[in-house]
Amino acid sequence: QLQASGGGIVQAGESLRPSCPASGRTGRTYTMGWFRQAPGKEREFVAAIRWSDGATSYADSVKGRFTISKDSAKNTVYLQMSRLKPEDTANYYCAASRSQIIISALARAASYNYWGQGTLVTVSS
Repeated sequence: QLQASGGGIVQAGESLRPSCPASGRTGRTYTMGWFRQAPGKEREFVAAIRWSDGATSYADSVKGRFTISKDSAKNTVYLQMSRLKPEDTANYYCAASRSQIIISALARAASYNYWGQGTLVTVSS
């Protein structure tokens, strides 16, 4: 079970830090990621992190502004979002895999076994 939280309404330039604990049927987690979907657009990759070595991957649109991190003890992933822009407005979903995904596949939605309900982020200009 995945449940993202921590979204909200902010102004451009502000920050948010959504989180997503993995529990229950997801079992042991090896990789977690964040995806987002804006109204009228397709879902897109945001960031991902592997539990074993901490390897990360980011979409070009968020590099330098977003940071993904994990708390292995809590089996929780975080997404520190800084310098938010109106184009970051979307529903943000966390996803988990019980496999260690290879770096080149971290951005593929099909690599993940479990998906949670999203948390809405709205950035006003």
